[in-house]
Amino acid sequence: MRVLAMIEARFVTGSAKSVLEFAREAASGHPGLPKVDLSIVTFSRGESETSLTTAIRDMGVSLDIVTERHRFDRGVIPQLHAVVENRRADLVWSNSVKSHFLVRWAGLNRSRAWVAFHHGYTTTDLKMRIYNKLDRWSLPAADRVMTSSAAFVQELQRGNVHPSRVHVQHMPIRPFKLVCEERIVALRRELALDKRTRVLLSVGRLSQEKGHADLIQVFAKIRECSGAPPLRLVLVGEGPERLRIENLCRKLNLTGSVTLAGHQDIVDPYYAIADAFVLPSHSEGSPNVLLEAMAAGVPVAATAVGGVPEIASSGKNALLVMRGDTVGLAFAVTQLLSDQALRDRLVSSARETVFRKTPGAYFQSIVSVFNEALQQ
Repeated sequence: MRVLAMIEARFVTGSAKSVLEFAREAASGHPGLPKVDLSIVTFSRGESETSLTTAIRDMGVSLDIVTERHRFDRGVIPQLHAVVENRRADLVWSNSVKSHFLVRWAGLNRSRAWVAFHHGYTTTDLKMRIYNKLDRWSLPAADRVMTSSAAFVQELQRGNVHPSRVHVQHMPIRPFKLVCEERIVALRRELALDKRTRVLLSVGRLSQEKGHADLIQVFAKIRECSGAPPLRLVLVGEGPERLRIENLCRKLNLTGSVTLAGHQDIVDPYYAIADAFVLPSHSEGSPNVLLEAMAAGVPVAATAVGGVPEIASSGKNALLVMRGDTVGLAFAVTQLLSDQALRDRLVSSARETVFRKTPGAYFQSIVSVFNEALQQ
């Protein structure tokens, strides 16, 4: 089975992580399943190399880079046709709104099987809103549409995707690799954290739908109510909301208590120093960061949006609150920080949850969907 995966990203985040996990499993082989020859195509507007292309090359996965001069550049179409032909792809696997559109615009689906992975929508700018609308034209033509959350199924059906073609697929997670003590000490020193300071962590793109402004408000309330030991909020990620977050921190006199760490290719050390993890999103699919925190043994407080309740059960393996409920989220975080028995219970149950979401199981499930598409 020759599969060409399309990824539009510069960093190894979100959908790119799951494709690379699939690539690792494909390389190791699975008895009883067809051998998958996976290649990846990405897009570039002049970058010679990104952290994503470096990661793909380091894994030894075949890589093609399509160059584009601007949005909706028709010059990508002959390049994509050439890649599909050169790789002799049986199936094209698109992983973003733009890639879905390009598959149908280029007519790749007329000669190859096509599986599209719908990861949910963001509305960060006009470009993304336009792309999201294009899915109503693109996705109904796919042989199969995978989506990261059952919460998105009705959304796809409203976009004229037949329910028989939809498959819900949660993200995979590997066991957390322990971080050496020297790296933990070095990171705490880098962040100017003394031994007494506890860490509240959130990881994700700094965009409006991720709810970081809510989290800053929550953090202000927690600091008002809490005494010693001191508490630091660390945000890992980059995006268009950074300036707004910085201004809000200044307004609430939190500048010295909130660290914006920017994008990090390796996030494990941040989970290793965290006392609690917060996911304040207004919308989500099947968030990788939630699974990562659970695998790392960090207790979680999150909003019950998108696919989050499909992974986490409030009071069992996390604490969940309604979207936008800053009072409830502040209370949940305070509980996590003050109740060791609660933290231990949630962490133990969370590890059982992620143990079932292995990359091997993910690989088998994706291959079964590919087989369905190829047999259609």
